[in-house]
Amino acid sequence: MLVSAKEMLTKAKAGKYAVGQFNINNLEWTKAILLTAQENNSPVILGVSEGAGKYMCGFKTVADMVKAMIESLGITVPVALHLDHGSYEGAFNAMDAGFSSVMFDGSHYGIEENIEKTKEVIRVAGERGISVEAEVGAIGGEEDGVVGGGEVADPDECKSIADLGVDMLAAGIGNIHGVYPENWKGLNFDVLEQIQEKTGTMPLVLHGGTGIPEEMVKKAISLGVSKVNVNTECQLSFAAATRKYIEEGKDQQGKGFDPRKLLAPGFEAIKATVKEKMELFGSVNKA
Repeated sequence: MLVSAKEMLTKAKAGKYAVGQFNINNLEWTKAILLTAQENNSPVILGVSEGAGKYMCGFKTVADMVKAMIESLGITVPVALHLDHGSYEGAFNAMDAGFSSVMFDGSHYGIEENIEKTKEVIRVAGERGISVEAEVGAIGGEEDGVVGGGEVADPDECKSIADLGVDMLAAGIGNIHGVYPENWKGLNFDVLEQIQEKTGTMPLVLHGGTGIPEEMVKKAISLGVSKVNVNTECQLSFAAATRKYIEEGKDQQGKGFDPRKLLAPGFEAIKATVKEKMELFGSVNKA
């Protein structure tokens, strides 16, 4: 059964740890993350971008697959299925399809329009017990064609969005999606502290969790970040393990070309990456 992300993030904020959101791209990805969460007794959020949803034949296919998988694998830890960087229409489509959590990314609208649209998403989600994430200040880099410049959010704007009743807030603090450039300046902790002061118990979200040094991640969690998004890192470890398998010629030995064998090393690599992140975020044994 899927749950909203609200309770798991409220507990994380109070306990000064974070729950990982790991983006899913296919069945292997989903299975690897769910099993790792169960093995480590950790709550987990499965993130689905609109592009990944389309790739997997639509939000309903994704939601049905995840629910069936939770049942068939005997997963008992809390699992939220979350739309990542959703458009206004996308948020409603994901809710209709059975997602338990949505992010409405209104960061590219003016603040007034962002507020109006966020209110409507909150109203509908609230009636259905679905958690809502909002964003202030675009996250840098590119994610499925959504490009942001790594802006730093205005703490007052963060407060005005938080006060609408969202369950979690993604605030840009110089973080970016994808691989960080060498001249990256690091996270802006002063702004994070100001946002935390103005938003109180609101769980804050750190996007672009790949490549941020561990100490920075820990500091961000100590300052109120309760959800950290990881996507690129799982993709990189999956690709590296698959490359190694093929470069070693294992796909040409026996039935090594069978996709179940071909994808197995990548599957294990995702599991290892997710476990490492859960340990870093402090969510192990918090289910």
